[in-house]
Amino acid sequence: MSRGQKRGLLVSFSGLPGVGKSSIARMLAAEIAAIWLRIDSIESAIRASSVVEGDMKDAGYRAAYAVAADNLALGHRVIADCVNPWMLTRDAWRNVAFAADAELLEVEIVCTDRDAHRNRVETRRSAANNCAGPTWQEVVERDYRPWIRPVGIVETAEREVGDCAAEIRHMLAL
Repeated sequence: MSRGQKRGLLVSFSGLPGVGKSSIARMLAAEIAAIWLRIDSIESAIRASSVVEGDMKDAGYRAAYAVAADNLALGHRVIADCVNPWMLTRDAWRNVAFAADAELLEVEIVCTDRDAHRNRVETRRSAANNCAGPTWQEVVERDYRPWIRPVGIVETAEREVGDCAAEIRHMLAL
């Protein structure tokens, strides 16, 4: 790798539960040969270990930041699949990319069709632990803050997962 060349690529997702982040991330990771870091899977594994009881705080995110940093340092592509609700967590992902001298694409996944979003939340089961995720009321009440810098936005309402993944590939010029 030549001096000054970026060593890896981080695609940092954000969005409320049920908007389609994991479906898109899974497909995109397969298409661009990226490592898929899914916070739900990491947190589920930590809970199953009985090391952390109750509130996970930021344990899942911190573990994911470390794994992302290791893989970016090797020049890999990494997709961070998480709610990423505050600028604090978004900036942390940004710092991981910058520290690794990696390219960064920040993408917010949204579903503006409230009925479709609610239906997704109420009918899905978590692949990480085969149980229901948050309720619709928990999603609506979630402390999810707006972005304060430009970010790619992918709308999932009435769209196929493949079309959404293709939109992100286009943002990446891949």
